Order: sequence, then C-alpha cells, then structure tokens
Amino acid sequence: MAGNIYGYARVSTREQNEDRQLIELMQLAIPKKNIFLDKQSGKDFERPQYRCLIRRLKREDMLYVKSIDRLGRNYEEILEQWRVLTKEKGVDIIVLDMPLLDTRRGKDLMGTFLSDIVLQVLSFVAEKERNNIRQRQAEGIEAAKRRGVKFGRPARPLPDNFYEIHKKWRNKKLTLSQAAEACGMPVGTFYAKAVKQEENVLPIYGKNL
Repeated sequence: MAGNIYGYARVSTREQNEDRQLIELMQLAIPKKNIFLDKQSGKDFERPQYRCLIRRLKREDMLYVKSIDRLGRNYEEILEQWRVLTKEKGVDIIVLDMPLLDTRRGKDLMGTFLSDIVLQVLSFVAEKERNNIRQRQAEGIEAAKRRGVKFGRPARPLPDNFYEIHKKWRNKKLTLSQAAEACGMPVGTFYAKAVKQEENVLPIYGKNL
C-alpha cells in the first residue's frame, strides 16, 4: 500500500519568503498538515520542523523538496540524511529542481549509482556555494572596515550634562559613582566615555584636566 506524501521547505532567515517553495509543494496535492517549514540556516539538521518530519516519516512515504540546498547545505550531513531516509526508513525522496534525484526511478544498480553520483555532486556544490558566500561576506566586511564603515549598533548619544559632569569629576568635585549617576550611566560606561572624550577633545577643557 502506498505511503503518505510529505513536503519540506526551508528558508535561511525569517525575512526570506518561503511562498515559492510552498506553492510548488501544494500543487502536488500534498496535504497542508504534511508540509513542514523551517526558517533556519541549513548548516545542520537540528531544526525543529525537520526533526518533527523525520519522526512522522514511515516506510513507503514520499518526501518532496524544492531543491537539494533546501534540505541542507552541509555536504557530509546531506549525504548521511539521504542515506538514513532512503536506506533505513525506506522513504522515497523527490527533488523537484533535479529530476535525476527521484528515488522512485531507477531502483536497479545503475539507477542507484547515477542517483548517488548526482547527489554527491550537488551536495558538494551546495556546500561550496555556502562557503563562498561566507568568504565573500567576510571579505566585504573587511573591505568596509578599511573604508571606515562602522558595524554594530550606533552609539547612544551622550546626555546633555555629560561635559559639565565630566569636568566636575576631573576637578574632583564629584566621585566617579556620583558622576555616573548624574549622567544616568553605569560607572564603567561613564568612565569609558570619559576616556574616549578626553582622547578626542582634550583641548576643550584646557590644562585643568
């Protein structure tokens, strides 16, 4: 007796749109309750919806994915998951963007051999592209830093009374704790801001500092 039909979709971040994958899966008459979606990186298979899917899959079930990189991006782990699904669980996998990756076809030795070769090549390409993206991002960040681009959250503006309080603190009219409290800052933050301001604008205060 034929098993159930499932679909799996994945996007790397919550900002990415999964509609294209879901539309294709729904066009295959896969029940909505049998479509699993993760909004998470494909670097490994520790994804909540994927793990839930694995628990549901039984022998003779069919699993559809849009492309091999939606299944994952780690070369060795894709191959291992493919083995677990097809050999241990007895599930058929159909990759919509690559008709050769359809385990329903060519179940003889030659068909299996060709499918395994295609899978290994595509898995390698998926991981290679992931590594290339990471490298390009790192190179882009480094180039931007050399141009003076600042990353991270912008620094909060100093309170209006900071310069006055800073001068009183340096003239020993206030303790460090009193100065920080007057500026509404933690002691460490006030001290760090004070040192930075002195490095940048020391001449403003003259020699009394």
